[in-house]
Order: sequence, then structure tokens, then C-alpha cells
Amino acid sequence: QPGVPPEEAGAAVAAESSTGTWTTVWTDGLTSLDRYKGRCYHIEPVPGEESQFIAYVAYPLDLFEEGSVTNMFTSIVGNVFGFKALR
Repeated sequence: QPGVPPEEAGAAVAAESSTGTWTTVWTDGLTSLDRYKGRCYHIEPVPGEESQFIAYVAYPLDLFEEGSVTNMFTSIVGNVFGFKALR
């Protein structure tokens, strides 16, 4: 969104597509989220596009079922494309 720093947007995408939620839930205290959270490790501008950026996000393998492309695809793509905070 306009006015949001790219670092903040990248961190929000990493959180929302791994362990983050906009709602506090009782399970928040059960595990250490540091082990499971996605991390935005690099941001670069889109060449020729003002105020557009590419965010590179790494995810722990423990988030995904082994051998399940469907699980990985829906976890990442479904969450990110449905993330209304981004344009």
C-alpha cells in the first residue's frame, strides 16, 4: 500500500504466510514461533516500476508436508494472494 515501507510489507508477508495472524488466539503461547516463522531476507525494487518491490521470503521446511506440492502451494500462494494489505 502507498506509504508502507517495503521492509514492513516484506515482514508482514513473511509473517502472514507462515505463523502470523491478525487475531490473537489461545495457541500463541504453546510453541516458540521463532522456529516456524517465515523471514523476509532481501528486498529489491522492480526495475522501471516506481514504488514496487520484490520481497524474497524463506520458510522453514517444518511448515510443509514432505512431498506435497499442493500443501506448499496453497500455504504460500493462497495466503499471499489473499493478503488484502498488499496491492
